[in-house]
Amino acid sequence: MSLNFLKTYTGKILSFGELLLRICPDAKGEWLNENRLPFYVGGAELNVATALSLWGLPSKYLTALPDNGMAKQLIEFAQKKGIDTSSIIKTGNRVGLYYLTRGQDLKHNALIYDRANSSYSTLKPGVIDWESVLDGVSWFHFSAICPAISQNVADVCKEALEAASKKGITISVDMNYRAKLWQYGKSPIDIMPDLVKYCNLIMGNVWAAEAMLGIPVIPDIHESGQKSIYLKEALKTSEAIVEQYPKCEAVANTFRFDATNNITYYTSLFTNGQFYTSNQYDTGKVKDKVGSGDCFMAGLIYGFYKNLAPQQTLEFATAAAFAKLFINGDATTSTVAEIENSIK
Repeated sequence: MSLNFLKTYTGKILSFGELLLRICPDAKGEWLNENRLPFYVGGAELNVATALSLWGLPSKYLTALPDNGMAKQLIEFAQKKGIDTSSIIKTGNRVGLYYLTRGQDLKHNALIYDRANSSYSTLKPGVIDWESVLDGVSWFHFSAICPAISQNVADVCKEALEAASKKGITISVDMNYRAKLWQYGKSPIDIMPDLVKYCNLIMGNVWAAEAMLGIPVIPDIHESGQKSIYLKEALKTSEAIVEQYPKCEAVANTFRFDATNNITYYTSLFTNGQFYTSNQYDTGKVKDKVGSGDCFMAGLIYGFYKNLAPQQTLEFATAAAFAKLFINGDATTSTVAEIENSIK
């Protein structure tokens, strides 16, 4: 199925991934004295599903959760956001967790995963009836976090992509790289090319493309610090991806640079042989960096689904992602109107 900007989408957008609880201790350890740990409900794909539902699109979410009262509450939480949870699998014994010290970045050493033997991590091929799950779906989304968890989950992703591809469903992937997750004897380059070959829309950055697909980035790219150099590299990487993966019709790249007192953010989109770049956003104040990339991904899906022009799609997704930096929690709460009003 082509990512044709004139194409009409009517079916649901299915996001597949692990629901996680983010536990947020403070850096000074006051949580020990206060006897409370702030938390947020999240997970990359749930963040996407939440944004799409908020923006008025038919959003569906698939994960695996234990069959207990807590999981029931989490499902009801998603349902209240307008997300179709009818295909969620009840299996296993626990919900995945991760700890992130407040004010720190996901890539910082304050990140601790506690996902071993979670319900999602123990999924195996043959458990999910993809024929049924994909009925009425016109878009399937997942991220590189899924196959990073275990070989079994990587195999389930392959199973899903084969089924979605046979049905002519548009497929998108967020190539978010989490080095701490790839711990089962395989590196991303061993797994991701075999999954990316099914994808129509690929989002990430030039460094993720190097780590996961083996597409090289010039070694001294950071020495210049020049936006023009980064964008030139994004174009080169995008062209290489489209050439190597014939099903891919659009490649998006994000650039977020976190200096001591400032964040600079801009993005690019390559599709139909044309290279688009977004406006640049800068800020010295951030509330929560988690979920910004997921919001960008959701913005891209929104634009394609609504048949927006490529530049319009890119600007919407970029403004949505930047706005997320000022929202506590894993998922955005910005409406379409608020995002459109914030576009530079």
